[in-house]
Amino acid sequence: MKNIAIVGAGYVGLVTGTAFAHIGNRVTCIDIDADKIKLLSEGISPIFEPGLEEMLKENLSKGKLSFTTSMKEGVESAEIIFLTVGTPPMSDGSADLSFIFNAASEVGKHLARDSIVVTKSTVPVGTNERIKEILEDHKSKNIRIDVVSNPEFLREGSAIHDTFHGDRIVIGSENPRAAHVIEELYSPFQIPIMKTDTRSAELIKYASNAFLATKISFINEMAILCEKLGANIDEVSSGMGMDQRIGNQFLQAGAGYGGSCFPKDTRALIRIAENVNHHIPLLEFVININNRQQEYLVKKALERFGSLKGKSAAILGLSFKPNTDDVRESPAIKICQSLIEQGAYVTAFDPIAMEKAKAYLPKETKYACSIEECLQDADLAFIVTDWNVFKEMTAETFIKCMKHPIVFDGRNCFSLEAMRQYEVDYYSIGRPILQNWSTKNGK
Repeated sequence: MKNIAIVGAGYVGLVTGTAFAHIGNRVTCIDIDADKIKLLSEGISPIFEPGLEEMLKENLSKGKLSFTTSMKEGVESAEIIFLTVGTPPMSDGSADLSFIFNAASEVGKHLARDSIVVTKSTVPVGTNERIKEILEDHKSKNIRIDVVSNPEFLREGSAIHDTFHGDRIVIGSENPRAAHVIEELYSPFQIPIMKTDTRSAELIKYASNAFLATKISFINEMAILCEKLGANIDEVSSGMGMDQRIGNQFLQAGAGYGGSCFPKDTRALIRIAENVNHHIPLLEFVININNRQQEYLVKKALERFGSLKGKSAAILGLSFKPNTDDVRESPAIKICQSLIEQGAYVTAFDPIAMEKAKAYLPKETKYACSIEECLQDADLAFIVTDWNVFKEMTAETFIKCMKHPIVFDGRNCFSLEAMRQYEVDYYSIGRPILQNWSTKNGK
């Protein structure tokens, strides 16, 4: 059993700390947000993540997990301290490192024993070297500090599963002893471990996310090509994915990627490269394609209607992906903004994310309490997030509730075979258009 401190009780810190407590360690999570710490101490998670709150309550009750706003209380007995504070993007796309540098200085001031400081936040190459300098500047003279880079690869909506069943754990350090300690800490998870130098570990996270973003933008380009050539992106992506060199993951055409990682990390990697006079035009194209793709459904709607002024539009899904309440960089934000700019009336529904979405969406947006209420008397509907509750719908719901059953599906939730059976106009991504309602009604 290790005494572990987690600095930053956000998404990564909370999942990481709870998981380490669950495998038998004593964990203290530290955060400056007193309201958040109060909620967490009561077993209430401020974020939606399947399985997290149950595990949080279990380990709180066993005394393995605690929360505090006091850095001194949190780190004074810790053998291992994880830095999991945010590194948000600045206006030029580069990572804002002020939070992690401030955290490092506070940790250094309060360390009372030899410790290993592990950076789990996503940081540019070379950051851990600066963190080491900051810790050394603020520590007591008789304390030894080693720094390890340990980037996270958690997917929102499946973070608990990823923690216990991940593809790999990356440990970057110039000190073999420190790397070995962190390797032993992770050994109960029985996940492959890769040990490398610190700078390579830092770059692995950015390179991984940028590559996945590239796959998404590529398949979306192929989807638009399919529409122009009369092909079906479902068949194309399936055929591509059968090639083991390519694989089938992240080959689903849709309304574009969002969230807190892919947009931020792709832009940051461009800035990292520019800092050493290296240009990566490929990633600039990836970003531009995704920006276009996020508004592609509105473009389709304009082509269908000519004008959206006065139209009633239903938005199904606000989070950037299912099983999370995170709406950061969600395509739904751009879609709602664009529709309102076009003069449409927008009503939105999401099973989890509506409260958080209100901080991002235009004030004109209305919110519904159910799918049926959202669709009621709508002229057109957009599916933006592939929540199961939407995928399990039948087309009868559109027919029953909408004024005009015209659906723009940004996640290809329904098969064309199923939708052909209904009097619905169905526009998806990279697949043939079905105009069953228009044909029947002469529209």
